[in-house]
Amino acid sequence: MSGGVPDTRFGFVAILGAPNVGKSTLVNRFVGAKVTIVSPKVQTTRSRMLGIAIQGQSQIVFVDTPGIFAPRKRLDRAMVAAAWKGAADADLMCLLVDCARGFDEDTRRIAAELATLERGAVLVLNKIDRVKRESLLALSAALNAAGKFQETFMVSALNGDGVGDLLAYFARMAPPGVWHFPEDQISDLPQRLLAAEVTREKLYLETHQELPYALTVVTDAWEQFRDGSVKVTQTIFVERESQRAIVLGKGGQMIKRIGAAAREDVAALLGCKVHLFLHVKVREKWSEQREHYAMWGLDYDA
Repeated sequence: MSGGVPDTRFGFVAILGAPNVGKSTLVNRFVGAKVTIVSPKVQTTRSRMLGIAIQGQSQIVFVDTPGIFAPRKRLDRAMVAAAWKGAADADLMCLLVDCARGFDEDTRRIAAELATLERGAVLVLNKIDRVKRESLLALSAALNAAGKFQETFMVSALNGDGVGDLLAYFARMAPPGVWHFPEDQISDLPQRLLAAEVTREKLYLETHQELPYALTVVTDAWEQFRDGSVKVTQTIFVERESQRAIVLGKGGQMIKRIGAAAREDVAALLGCKVHLFLHVKVREKWSEQREHYAMWGLDYDA
């Protein structure tokens, strides 16, 4: 510390964007580990997730927000409210755009809202490997004309192109301040919730388009053994018996695949052997029950 000003920097960066533009993939790339789940389904991220990265003397906390879209149901409204709250609480804001999708209605709505705020935002064009250079430049020009952006970056969150320059920019722009998290911490998500999110990711990946977005996973029990291993018991809630049959699969093969994939990822996150037990239950209209919103940190009355 020199002259009362810390030598270190600390800041929050909110990653905003339409559903499924690559926000979670980008946060995981910044952090260098999986701290938020990824799937081809839209609206995979339901609540605000923090990914913590260190670049030089800067500690940057990336807020992976739910995708912003025109909400129709209670859960939709709660997720969109959580996304804008993440933006309001951040030092810097980043609008992430899927180049292949272009300047769609959801992105237009977000850019217009950002333009009304006093703070400028950073524009990040993602999936640049999927479009031609001319299209990329035209998209950048259209977005900058519609919004109020301090800088524009072009990246591929999936393969890492341009991500290093973007991280370096956020590190430079973070306000001077002491670090708020231990150097080895990469997320603020409790282990029980993170494990449930991993299983939810595997459900989406394994069932593809067969299961609707309306399912959830709850970690019911967490038992640590003397040998360092952990027993994790989870319940998968679906809304109809037909969905339960999809999750179980013929002869229980689907649930076995989901459990094996989730077990591997949770073990990697915890650094120990994991015994994972999954149960599937039908609970109609679970997405209207207040208890789930509290667990995710969402406002039921948004």
